[in-house]
Amino acid sequence: MISSPSAASPLPAKSATSDLFDQSALSTLAQRLVEAARRAGADAADAVAVRGVSQGVEVRDGRVEESERSEGDDVGLRVLVGQRQAVVSTNDVSGDGIARLAERAVAMARVAPDDKYVGLADPSLLARDFPELDLLDPVVPSTSELERRACEAEAAGLAVKGVTKSGGASASAGIGGMVLVTSTGFQGSYLRSSQGISMTAISGDGTGMERDYDFTSAPHASDLASPESVGRTAGERTVARANPRKVETCKVPVVFDPRVSGSIVGHLVGAINGASIARKTSFLKDRLGQQLFSKNIRIIDDPLRVRGLRSQSFDAEGVKVKKLALVDEGVLTSWLLDCATARELGLTTTGHAHRGVSSSPSPGSYNLHLEAGEPTPAELMSDIKQGFYVTDLIGSGVNGVTGDYSRGASGFWIENGELTYAVSEVTIAGHLFEIFKSMVPANDLVFRYGVNAPTLRIEGLTLGGR
Repeated sequence: MISSPSAASPLPAKSATSDLFDQSALSTLAQRLVEAARRAGADAADAVAVRGVSQGVEVRDGRVEESERSEGDDVGLRVLVGQRQAVVSTNDVSGDGIARLAERAVAMARVAPDDKYVGLADPSLLARDFPELDLLDPVVPSTSELERRACEAEAAGLAVKGVTKSGGASASAGIGGMVLVTSTGFQGSYLRSSQGISMTAISGDGTGMERDYDFTSAPHASDLASPESVGRTAGERTVARANPRKVETCKVPVVFDPRVSGSIVGHLVGAINGASIARKTSFLKDRLGQQLFSKNIRIIDDPLRVRGLRSQSFDAEGVKVKKLALVDEGVLTSWLLDCATARELGLTTTGHAHRGVSSSPSPGSYNLHLEAGEPTPAELMSDIKQGFYVTDLIGSGVNGVTGDYSRGASGFWIENGELTYAVSEVTIAGHLFEIFKSMVPANDLVFRYGVNAPTLRIEGLTLGGR
């Protein structure tokens, strides 16, 4: 999104937000772009208009270090001439800009290579109703309110015994949304707010310093954790990491804290993305319909979750979206597909198209979660004589083609079912097939992120230490 930063401009006051919340002008603009494309010779076209407004404040030692604002309305036009496609975008359609943009897009499409899989969504798949998902907080916080949240989070972190300094705290708020218009008659829009608070705390000094963090984010301010709890949690996590030890290389059960357990779900979702399947670059390319997990595992993608961080009622091609079990009773049931990848694979889109103003649609997920199991986290660890509890992951050493898994990690050593001392500078390695097969979830699922999972226990990973 193209934006215009301005440190001096606060977000609009509540009484001045009516224009910000009104997308009618963007809808009209998108409609005019589609009509202009058809006049210029396009066989089909769609247009997206994206709105983004954000304000962020960062504080350190009780003083504001940075205050930023960005704002922009940007548009993108996709045109199809036969089996050829082109995408153009701009943030300036003044004067005769609409006609010029459409003509340029059609000219580009005429010289583009043929692609037999491109095209708009079948009209029968388009969304016809738009459920209320309660994504927009009507109260936009002021700059002073954001400063208050950040300062309170920092103060709470510094108040934790053992915290020696602040790594900074921040608070943010924003509004974003999209309008989509297609030449097949679809017109839809959504608008969502986002708010967040974070704090980083530091303990120790010199080479013995440790740091950790906490954050909260939600569309509505009322769903945020309090600034005090964010700061306190960051401080407590930091102090717990003091004086970490190294451990010998070994093969042990590994338990993933909920803060990092969602990464395992993320690796699955990356491997079942329709683009990877169509290119045959996924280690799961031949595994649809097969048992990958134990029978109590269900992984859900839910674009219709009320107040969800990634909720929306239609995808970037106008296709109706729905709650989908990607894994049901341990069986992989679906790929994530947009229209193009679905055509290439001989399937029907699953309504997972995502798109920016300057790109064609591609598959992606919404609100993901792995359903909770029955044991408590304590019960999950109770029989572990020697093991590793992961709280932080480093790097992205996962090979989506082979399924090999290796990541830097830190956390705590488990002895006789209890967390003991801090551990750092280790790697955990294995294969995603084995990770999926042995995964056991606890009962502590909480919806905090875009991808959520409870505490997870995984058997037999190799812990690389000294």
